[in-house]
Amino acid sequence: MGTQGRLEGKVAVITGAASGIGEGSVRRFIEEGARVIIADLQDAPGQALAKELGPNTRFIHTDVAVEDDVAAAIQLAVSEFGRLDIMFNNAGIVGAVGRISETNTDHWNRTVAILLNSVYFGMKHASPQMIAQGSGVIISTSSTAGILGGLGPHCYTACKHAVIGITKSVASELAQHGIRVNAISPGNTATAMTSAVMTGDASAIETATAHIAKTSLLGIAGLPQDIANAAVYLASEEARYITGHTLVVDAGTTTLGGTGRFHQQDASLLREAGVREPA
Repeated sequence: MGTQGRLEGKVAVITGAASGIGEGSVRRFIEEGARVIIADLQDAPGQALAKELGPNTRFIHTDVAVEDDVAAAIQLAVSEFGRLDIMFNNAGIVGAVGRISETNTDHWNRTVAILLNSVYFGMKHASPQMIAQGSGVIISTSSTAGILGGLGPHCYTACKHAVIGITKSVASELAQHGIRVNAISPGNTATAMTSAVMTGDASAIETATAHIAKTSLLGIAGLPQDIANAAVYLASEEARYITGHTLVVDAGTTTLGGTGRFHQQDASLLREAGVREPA
């Protein structure tokens, strides 16, 4: 007889699920017995991932800055799999970078839409289904930049602090319904987005991994599966007594303080998979 997975029978929606931390989380959730909606605006990799992982996944094109898209991903989970147990608001970009006096306002607003409004949309549309069930888990990706200043661009830092704030606030509302609401704050994690920031090349993940390991207090690089493991824990019954909490997964980075390196870059918008959009 096989060992039952930690998420056996659970249904999850994961945003930003076609690459990076999101992809790693989809894979871990499936390994642990969940059924997963892969919500992402990257159609080709999202569809390929769903095809690879089989009938316990569905892909849906999702721009998390569009409320109707987020609502549709949740509706798909319920229509295809009958319920919603886990909402993982993970999608993100680096967003607007540069000095505060030179930050492009359109880039700022786009960054807020993706990093903060998306979390609000996920919480808003997941909560009615979870309330009706009397159970559920909402997880949102913050960052070490949501813990300290100087670890990310200004808008990114503001939004990631806000993710922690709304996590605490919504946790206080939904606890009475048996719904837990938590956040994860990853440190440097070897993904295409991180690689683009560190090396200028989104595909140079091995180089970024080596750099992260070299600068890590633990001497190892953070990988998408490290964050995925944290998400599995928070989504599972092992974390049944935890809500309103932010789990920091950073090899101790937040014990050191920030460097402010993002503020020295030329103004631009760093988008999904490391694509740079000039000001």
